[in-house]
Amino acid sequence: MKLYTLIIGAAIALSACSGGNEDASADANDGQMGDTTSVVLESGLKIEVYQKGDGILPQMGQKVSVHYKGMLENGQVFDESFGKGEPISFQIGVGQVIPGWDQGIGQLSKGAKAKLTIPANLAYGGREQPGIPANSTLVFEVEIMDIQDGPQPIAHEPWATEGLEMKTTQSGLEYYIIEEGSGAKTEPGKTVSVHYHGMLEDGTKFDSSYERGEPIEFPLGVGQVIPGWDEGISLLNVGSKAKLVIPSHLAYGERGAGGVIPPNATLVFDVEVVEVK
Repeated sequence: MKLYTLIIGAAIALSACSGGNEDASADANDGQMGDTTSVVLESGLKIEVYQKGDGILPQMGQKVSVHYKGMLENGQVFDESFGKGEPISFQIGVGQVIPGWDQGIGQLSKGAKAKLTIPANLAYGGREQPGIPANSTLVFEVEIMDIQDGPQPIAHEPWATEGLEMKTTQSGLEYYIIEEGSGAKTEPGKTVSVHYHGMLEDGTKFDSSYERGEPIEFPLGVGQVIPGWDEGISLLNVGSKAKLVIPSHLAYGERGAGGVIPPNATLVFDVEVVEVK
């Protein structure tokens, strides 16, 4: 699951595609024995429930843990969690996953097993992803493992930089140190926990971990985030707060991302290093 090469909510949970060629296995289809309830939402999303869950449906902001197997319409698997033995977790209704997941998982309670057939406009649209051609309808076998109350949002106003020195690296990354940290230095290969608020140059917010109330974690320096993040976070200590101004060649370049980051966009991030481990 990559916030990783997509540091935006719209695609984070489903972008870590394995590109495998295996067909759907029994792990994902155990719930298909017995009656199936099928519904097509106005959005075009089709939900086929093989096993009903217990309890109430997840509410916006709650954390949902889901096992899944993702396939193209021809049955080719591009990603799955069953074989990895660990479900993914995300906050529902806040843009951390593709719209088809927010809509579909939102109709399922704990213990439910279902198939989601997601039209391209609720998935990645015309944007090609690893193992997923542009304009693909996606099919997911899902099992809802747990639903928990999510963390509380944290208020954040973009940090001002008036009177602060702007530094520029050789790559073209610009940054301001808002507050010097006194904790451990970030190092390549270590896992860092970072709060962030991401904006376009005009101040338009496209994603914020503060609003979700939970920082992101990723291994630093191994390419799991955009290059501007690997470089920028490596300059900081635990407790540091900084504003990163990331040129497009260190972000998403000509392709843009998530439908909210235009091609060739310079990105601005308020970042706060919470932990290094």
